[in-house]
Amino acid sequence: MVLTVTAVLAWAVPGSEGGPRGELPGLARAHGIALGTAVAVDPLGGDTAYRELVSGHYTSVTAENTMKWQYVQPERGTFDWSGPDAVVGFAEERGLSVRGHTLLWHNQLPDWLAEGSLDAGELRAVTREHVDAVVGRYAGRVTSWDVVNEPFEDDSPRLRDNLWYRALGEDYVAEALWMAHEADPEAKLYVNEYGVEGGGAKADALYELAADLLDRGVPLHGIGFQGHFVHGNVPEDLAENMRRFAELGLDVEVSELDVRIPEPVEEEDLAAQAEEYRYVLESCLAVSRCVGVTVWGVTDAHSWIPEWFPGYTAALPFDGDYTPKPALAGMVQALRRDRRPRGARGRGVR
Repeated sequence: MVLTVTAVLAWAVPGSEGGPRGELPGLARAHGIALGTAVAVDPLGGDTAYRELVSGHYTSVTAENTMKWQYVQPERGTFDWSGPDAVVGFAEERGLSVRGHTLLWHNQLPDWLAEGSLDAGELRAVTREHVDAVVGRYAGRVTSWDVVNEPFEDDSPRLRDNLWYRALGEDYVAEALWMAHEADPEAKLYVNEYGVEGGGAKADALYELAADLLDRGVPLHGIGFQGHFVHGNVPEDLAENMRRFAELGLDVEVSELDVRIPEPVEEEDLAAQAEEYRYVLESCLAVSRCVGVTVWGVTDAHSWIPEWFPGYTAALPFDGDYTPKPALAGMVQALRRDRRPRGARGRGVR
């Protein structure tokens, strides 16, 4: 099936009759999965069309930046709740769930922390204060947290040499998970990583870490497979790889999905991208413990891709003018295709 731009527009534009506005959330809920998007505070607060895209097509939101340490605790002991409160408040107003992102990450740290010289005891105390404040404030309101984000090196199975690893050793992951659990015992706690969506040494190392944490009774509940894909390079073993983590007793989800296309973007690229979005959703549906897929951004106008990957663009289901692309239809197609109970499905997704 080839999905052209013109075939999508009439039924996917926000507010149009008979389209997936309102259908996507219902389809996702019928399958028992969350369909989410990462939101930015500024357009969420002042752009009505942006807000309507979110609530019309998704069931959950993740704060793209505003819950990161740099923004929520810019000075030691001084918290700025304006952004996180706006995201959580919007979600509650629209009946959406919230994923918390993120508590420990080597990037987007405030200078006082990144450039400080805290010893192990001080860093442990500061981390606990931060986790208690952030997770505690939203206890019962944020359903899951990316507790540790990207603990492994970029292209390596080694744990990343970040400030927590240097001060606390490799067991900092377990310590952080315990801190988050104590702050909100009901929240689902995740390790979130990229470059592990298909098999390989890094994915194997993450699997070994997860198995070890579970063997020791550490409160790890899920793994986030980020899903920042290059068009044409979505791994064919995505479902197979997620399934082995699920068989450990963990929930799994695609937590930061986008599919970037090299410029110039042709209509056939967008049609093929739609098939990639469809495939990712179907991969999730093929794994009984896959609990959701989150798209990393609402529209191409607010995507991180052009800044971080010059020469690539068009990574999201809505373009820079908020017009739906074939990728949106691919998502609908995946969720319409199979209404059987998830446990009754076979393992093939292609």
